[in-house]
Amino acid sequence: MGAGVMKSGGGGGGRGRRRSRGGQPPMSEINVTPFVDVMLVLLIIFMVAAPLSVVGVPVELPQTAATALPGDEEEPLTVTITADGIVMIQESDIPPAELVTRLRAIAAERTSNKIFLRADGSNAWNRVAEVMGALNAGGFSDIGLVTDIGGPTYDGVDG
Repeated sequence: MGAGVMKSGGGGGGRGRRRSRGGQPPMSEINVTPFVDVMLVLLIIFMVAAPLSVVGVPVELPQTAATALPGDEEEPLTVTITADGIVMIQESDIPPAELVTRLRAIAAERTSNKIFLRADGSNAWNRVAEVMGALNAGGFSDIGLVTDIGGPTYDGVDG
């Protein structure tokens, strides 16, 4: 195996060596443009997705003077009764015959027996009481009724 010496072409003076790109030190400046682009895209995604994370079943809640319940470490389970009388767990419709069965299955997986009941104000009290009984039969004994603030206080001054 033979080795030969190649003479580099061109001038430039010096000892006849040219410095190639590989011999230069790495760039010491960071290009932040791609980083900013990615951050702006993520910001837009979160701005669009944040309003969608709220429980989305529209009901007209009754107004009361009650204060808010303290928060819990577990995501609150919400049962909603719409104006049409349809019962929903979180955002999925539940047939009345399956309500207690599904609640028992959910209660077996949760550490807390707290549940929130949202009922449209146009529902009859009988319907709300029936669903509360089903919640209790399903294993939830800590039932919180969700209302809007600003209702009458029943102390002689309206809210």
